[in-house]
Amino acid sequence: MDRQKIEDIVRKLLIEIGENPDREGLRNTPKRVAESWIFLSSGYQGNLDEIASEAVFESDSSNKMILCKDIEVYSLCEHHILPFFGTCIIGYIPKGKVIGISKLARIVNHFSRRLQMQERLTADIAKAVMRIVDADGVGVIINAKHMCMSMRGVEKQHSSITTSSFLGSFHSNSNKRTEFMTLAKN
Repeated sequence: MDRQKIEDIVRKLLIEIGENPDREGLRNTPKRVAESWIFLSSGYQGNLDEIASEAVFESDSSNKMILCKDIEVYSLCEHHILPFFGTCIIGYIPKGKVIGISKLARIVNHFSRRLQMQERLTADIAKAVMRIVDADGVGVIINAKHMCMSMRGVEKQHSSITTSSFLGSFHSNSNKRTEFMTLAKN
């Protein structure tokens, strides 16, 4: 990304909304916004295979559910470019391979650091975990608050959105899906 181009765009935006980008409080804002955008959109540059490399291990945990809860999610809504944030739960049943638990959070970051729809984010995370560990089944739930709904539009500050994606045996076997849902609630 071209940091200078982003800074120039932010400067023009400040002028367009009636601000003076040279006043004391805004003098460094274009630079700070450019740095923020580079960080918040870093998911476009990352490589998922590199994120998971050296963190997939052979395991005899087959047929046992692994669940990681309360993974923080911060992303930007692609419709209004406003933040949404919440938590993610990832569960999977391995077929001989497991992934290092910190990599689950890195997978969430990889996809959330893009302009997103929560529905797609949830599905992308599930597909990635399924592909990386060749799991028997994967379940992902995200619950998030959307600033585009809280601070503008209908202005409903206490609303949240929950999305889920179930693949493999979590999709086809209601008992496994129920077990996942029960563990997710505890």
